[in-house]
Amino acid sequence: MNQYICSECEQIHPIILTIWKCPVCGGVLDLLKETPSVNSEVWESYPLSIWRYAETMPFSKETRPWEAVSMGEGQTPMLPLSPGDSDVYVKVDYMMPTLSFKDRGAVALITKAKELGAKKVISDSSGNAGTAMAAYAARAGIACDVYVSAETSPKKIDQISAHGARIQKIQGAREEVAAAAQRAVEQEQVFYASHVYNPYFFEGTKSYAYEIYEQLGRAPETVIVPVGNGTLLLGAYYGFHELLANNLINQMPKILAVQADNCAPLVQAYEKGAEIAEPTAAESTLAEGIAIAAPARSAQILQAVRQTNGTFIRIPEGEIISAREALADKGFYVEITSAINYAGYLQYQKEESETVVIPLCGAGIKSS
Repeated sequence: MNQYICSECEQIHPIILTIWKCPVCGGVLDLLKETPSVNSEVWESYPLSIWRYAETMPFSKETRPWEAVSMGEGQTPMLPLSPGDSDVYVKVDYMMPTLSFKDRGAVALITKAKELGAKKVISDSSGNAGTAMAAYAARAGIACDVYVSAETSPKKIDQISAHGARIQKIQGAREEVAAAAQRAVEQEQVFYASHVYNPYFFEGTKSYAYEIYEQLGRAPETVIVPVGNGTLLLGAYYGFHELLANNLINQMPKILAVQADNCAPLVQAYEKGAEIAEPTAAESTLAEGIAIAAPARSAQILQAVRQTNGTFIRIPEGEIISAREALADKGFYVEITSAINYAGYLQYQKEESETVVIPLCGAGIKSS
């Protein structure tokens, strides 16, 4: 039976509806589980979605609880950045039910909520995670409140409300939005569908690595990942780590983590050699989806990047829109935050034989 383990004090806790952080020290929780045995031969017996890799996830293979929640998310195309390019690929993760990669983690998290008997969930988000939680909660028949910043893109708010979720607009920074949601969770004693705090989210986002492995036939040398709270970065790291542990790949890809210059606490920590990021006074940034001034899992993010011999890249505001326009010229229309990934690639000095994968995280219609 799986349990939670605190990443800081290492206390072990049961997986129950109302636990979302360590009751002892307040640290973030990880899943206490063995590294799964990966048998690619069984993948064909599962749906062509992220659940193709269900054998690696901590859900019942007999009752298949995801079947009541899934909308076919995952297995997104991986295409050459430019025709004929055999070294640089984009993973078109905006081709999802709610048009962002957050569907990978949301379906896993809402599946767990349903498995625990949740009647209501509360989430906080800069937009995409809230949309994904609202959609999958609706699919699962679970009530959902989503806390967002009052400055969130109106298009994202419209998408959340379309799924029947109750929206709570909070004045203030992303951290103040999260604090308001957490107070409501404690008051109502309901499931906190947090893509930051609940480690089941990473069980979904790790499918990103598995898909790249299947589509490429190996691990790429480098993956470029946007980072705010680190939900895709950590998921990719865990997925590739499992593939490596099972000898399906022979190297961990180097992780290049990209942040906006106006909100870059992880870049600052990396440059100082620090083990955790200090909260920063965030300026306004076009990359609203990764504008996280105090990432709760900063220690894990920094460790993952360093263990893969990766690095952090900071992008000035002026380069984000030009990168979006350049991607659109190649046929890929992404939301503004997602364009920062391509800006990171343009800044990176790629070696001639190096294979790079860039995620296209959100669809362009989510932004103005």
